[in-house]
Amino acid sequence: MELFFALTSIAGILLAFLLSVLIEASYHTFKAKIPPEVDQPSKLSFYSWLFTTVEILANKLASLRICKKHVLIRMFSNGMRARRASELLIKDLHFGEVPVRIYLPRSPSASKRRGVVLFHGGCGMYGSIRSHERICQQIAKKSDSVVVSVGYRLSPEHRYPTQSLDCVNATIHFLKTAKSYGVDPHRVILCGDSAGGTFATGTCQELLNRADIPKIRAQILIYPFLQAMNFNLPSHQKNASTGLLSLERMVCFILMYLRKDCALTKAILAGSHVPESMNLKYKKWIHPDLIPEKFKQDYKPPLPASYTPQVHEEMKEMFELRFSPLLAEDAVVGRLPDTCIITCEHDVLRDDGLLYKKRLEDNNVKVTWCHIEDGFHGVLCFLGYGIFSFPSASKIMDHIVNFIEGC
Repeated sequence: MELFFALTSIAGILLAFLLSVLIEASYHTFKAKIPPEVDQPSKLSFYSWLFTTVEILANKLASLRICKKHVLIRMFSNGMRARRASELLIKDLHFGEVPVRIYLPRSPSASKRRGVVLFHGGCGMYGSIRSHERICQQIAKKSDSVVVSVGYRLSPEHRYPTQSLDCVNATIHFLKTAKSYGVDPHRVILCGDSAGGTFATGTCQELLNRADIPKIRAQILIYPFLQAMNFNLPSHQKNASTGLLSLERMVCFILMYLRKDCALTKAILAGSHVPESMNLKYKKWIHPDLIPEKFKQDYKPPLPASYTPQVHEEMKEMFELRFSPLLAEDAVVGRLPDTCIITCEHDVLRDDGLLYKKRLEDNNVKVTWCHIEDGFHGVLCFLGYGIFSFPSASKIMDHIVNFIEGC
């Protein structure tokens, strides 16, 4: 009888705990904005609720010291294991210390193929080779390219900039050994979504002066994160509460990635980390006036930020080129390869892509720009899940393949 009461009490506690998680998740999901113009809004609402539930559960388990927050979210972001395509030979290897998965088309080729090095998104803390396996398989099959998925080491276990360095080292290794995989080393393209886009263009910038390796042929940046100076651009305002990636959640993830206190979120959002001298210096590259008018509907200039030297000192990494590649000088930007930039309308990071597009074009770099009117941040990661996928993910994949085939 005592055992029965003990088990009943435990079950009651667990049920109450679960109900509190579900109620809190439902409340936050209700507050989230799901634009009616977005691709399949009801489905996005469900995924937003699901991710919020996982995040709240992770927070509660972390507060009870049962499980670290990033561990549970990482499990969720990895998704379901993909079925391997019979048309591809798939190998798990290491380029130095960096794990990679290579997707090689089995069909014979009359000449050396293109190579695509893909860096997954996830703010440097989430995502993996597994989470992007469907994406890599489709790129390899549809573009008849050899794809290398880079499993760079994640934060917080591995401190920034380990992630960027892993991406650079894996790229160098592949460029030097490309021929052994049937790849023309002069036709290697770097590709990344979200933070993977940061790593892709950051790697392109870092390798510009290397004379001992072939030049990168092109880069594909899918809704990339490119600057941490201004979080009050029109897309930040418009999509501040959009499901899956709200503005506040994004900044908190950035702080977690850098192993900083999320209590700094409000200060960062207000711009307290940026001195006026820096605002003036980079105004020519990062400013709402540089965003086309059609993307500035209902935009309201924010109140002047109150600069806090302590916050700036704490967040200095945010201004490094590895973290904010949009801050690179024209002498660097003008030497970057042909670029494909894909932006989504319902995405807090939309304007990072628009600003980088302008910078590249101003420096005579050839840019192919694809804007997904009904897209949202992270939509590509749902590719290949059948009825649980989104048509806009397929649109993005088509743009990626078309660009690769033109390189």
